[in-house]
Amino acid sequence: MNQTLPAFWAVIPAAGVGARMAADRPKQYLQLGGQTILEHSLDCFLDHPRVKGVVVSVAADDPYWPGLRCASDTRIQRAEGGRERAGSVLNALLLLHAQGAADNDWVLVHDAARPNLARSDLDRLLAELADDPVGGLLAVPARDTLKRADANGRVSATIDRSTVWQAYTPQMFRLGALHRALADSLVADVAITDESSAIEWAGQAPRLIEGRSDNIKVTRPEDLEWLRQRWAKRG
Repeated sequence: MNQTLPAFWAVIPAAGVGARMAADRPKQYLQLGGQTILEHSLDCFLDHPRVKGVVVSVAADDPYWPGLRCASDTRIQRAEGGRERAGSVLNALLLLHAQGAADNDWVLVHDAARPNLARSDLDRLLAELADDPVGGLLAVPARDTLKRADANGRVSATIDRSTVWQAYTPQMFRLGALHRALADSLVADVAITDESSAIEWAGQAPRLIEGRSDNIKVTRPEDLEWLRQRWAKRG
């Protein structure tokens, strides 16, 4: 891309346990291609020339983070993870604010267990949203027929998939706006599942930037196996 991409901070909420993986450790610390999933998720940002710094939110008693090579990288700071994702992200934003980051700075929040982010997708997000008044997120249009279920597990309706997108990360918003939206939503006890939902709750409409469908989040064992097979074919 010819245009100058905006500088940004990256925030990685990594305090979850990933119970659906049924593993002996949180899923972000499982191995993939010689590194942990979390290290791969960080790499795309650490390799980017416009990154100003990275904050990783981990549990206070996390025994795995200190053992990673990247834990000593001076560009990475550690924040304490919250009970939920919103708390982890908010703690990271508070740390950035305390160290002098400006309200108008861009912040990209990325899932700790989304290790297959392509540099081209990251650059597209930065380029498309550089001057956007709200911000936005990587997303993928729904491909399959979608059904709404009733309380008995039966189909109650077929949803028009042309208006439905799967939300991915990174999600890119101004530091001050995201801080306020998350803090206010937590006080109001609103269910916030990602940063976009906080911004939406605050009355804004984030922009959807179409990304690659292989930027998957590792949630179940088959996701990790799919990535292992895909990466093996690369080599």
